[in-house]
Amino acid sequence: MPIALAISPHLDDAAFSAGGTLARLAAGGWQVVMVTVFTASVANPRGFALACQLDKGLSAETDYMALRRGEDRNAAAALGIDAPIHLPFREAPHRGYGSAPELFAELREDDTVGANLADAFERLVADTEPDLILAPQAVGGHVDHRQVVRAFRAAQAPLPVLWWRDFPYTVRDAAPKEPLRALFEGLPEQGVRLDATAQARKAAACEAYTSQLGFQFGGPEGLRQRLAAEDGIEGFRLQGRLPAGFPDAGPA
Repeated sequence: MPIALAISPHLDDAAFSAGGTLARLAAGGWQVVMVTVFTASVANPRGFALACQLDKGLSAETDYMALRRGEDRNAAAALGIDAPIHLPFREAPHRGYGSAPELFAELREDDTVGANLADAFERLVADTEPDLILAPQAVGGHVDHRQVVRAFRAAQAPLPVLWWRDFPYTVRDAAPKEPLRALFEGLPEQGVRLDATAQARKAAACEAYTSQLGFQFGGPEGLRQRLAAEDGIEGFRLQGRLPAGFPDAGPA
């Protein structure tokens, strides 16, 4: 059985950006392993970190990341893939980034999470032995996404990679911020067209992240409108050659 490994910065990125492809792979007999990097619970959050859960209507006493890990398990079930893996790294607001603009600015000099991420990715690839990896391009420029790309490239095994275009940044702006564009623009574009079943599974998986829907999309209807803007296609840059048995695909 071929294995696909999806490396998601946050608890929703893989489903939002490549969920339909993951569903198609699973339906085609692949084992699909979805791993999220920044999922650690942090006791007694303060400042901007606390504000990030209060602005979603959650109390200060709520274990926000535990809630989100539960949403991620529901999303994986909706996609028809394996139960997800959650790595114990802290999100940017718990690493010194103190405001929303800072999340999309330069990496902090004291943000040294990258070395640990590279080690974790090496172990992850050794343990899962994937035939294909899916990972973000960091479209939108979020510091966590950029750290994942940088660390994964440092640890990258000689395997084919589908680098996804990070949703919903791709549909929020006609020309979204792409700080790592130079790394990917030489790679061929690869599109995966989603059949009706894959689209339905992706929509259900995205809706499983209930804590994010109001903040990201203004509610479930806003999510549906954003997904509709993709026109049933997920776009990637392809590094290497797709393995045999990959679902029918073509230029993005």
